[in-house]
Amino acid sequence: QVQLVESGGGLVQPGGSLRLSCAASGSIFSIWTMGWYRQAPEKQRELVASITSGGSTNYADSVKGRFTISRDNAKNTVVLQMNSLKPEDTAVYYCKLVQRAINWWGKGTLVTVSS
Repeated sequence: QVQLVESGGGLVQPGGSLRLSCAASGSIFSIWTMGWYRQAPEKQRELVASITSGGSTNYADSVKGRFTISRDNAKNTVVLQMNSLKPEDTAVYYCKLVQRAINWWGKGTLVTVSS
């Protein structure tokens, strides 16, 4: 079993920054991929950014240059630093862990970008 706990969401003005953190616990293996997805109202869930245990990263085009994903393997934690936030970044952000072809999801944290 794996548990994922997200933190760091909230309300921020356009142009501001937020830092999301996802802590994984339980049966964590040495090879995994963790990522952040988001789902806005009436829209499909989409990938924001992902990172492998080896450090390879992948970003959605809409967040390149603004968001940075990083990891702390020793703490099984992944952080998403979000800068220059836009109203269209408003969504529930979910953490996902994939290991051995099994997907684990967190419960999500709400990010609202509004003046």
